[in-house]
Amino acid sequence: MKLTPTRRLTLVWAILSAITVVASILGRTPHVDGRLVASTTVTVCILVIALVKCRLVIRTFMEVRSAPTWLRRSTDLGLVAFWGTVLVLYLA
Repeated sequence: MKLTPTRRLTLVWAILSAITVVASILGRTPHVDGRLVASTTVTVCILVIALVKCRLVIRTFMEVRSAPTWLRRSTDLGLVAFWGTVLVLYLA
C-alpha cells in the first residue's frame, strides 16, 4: 500500500507525537529524599527515542527520503556519530 504524501506526513506526525508522549512518561524522574535520581537505562532509552525522532524528521520533513543515496547515508552517519558521542559523554 503506497501512501500519498499528505497521508505520509500525517502518519509521521502522529508517530512523532506518540513517541513524544512515551518519552515524557519515561522521563519522569523519581525523587528520593528531595533529590533527583538519574537512571542510566531511562536516559539511554530517551536518547534512542531522540535518535529515532531526529531520523524521522530529517527523512520526512526535510525531504531527505527522496535525496541521493550519499545524502541519506551521510545524514544517518552524522546522527549515529552525534548520538554515540552524547552517549559516551553521558556514560563517562
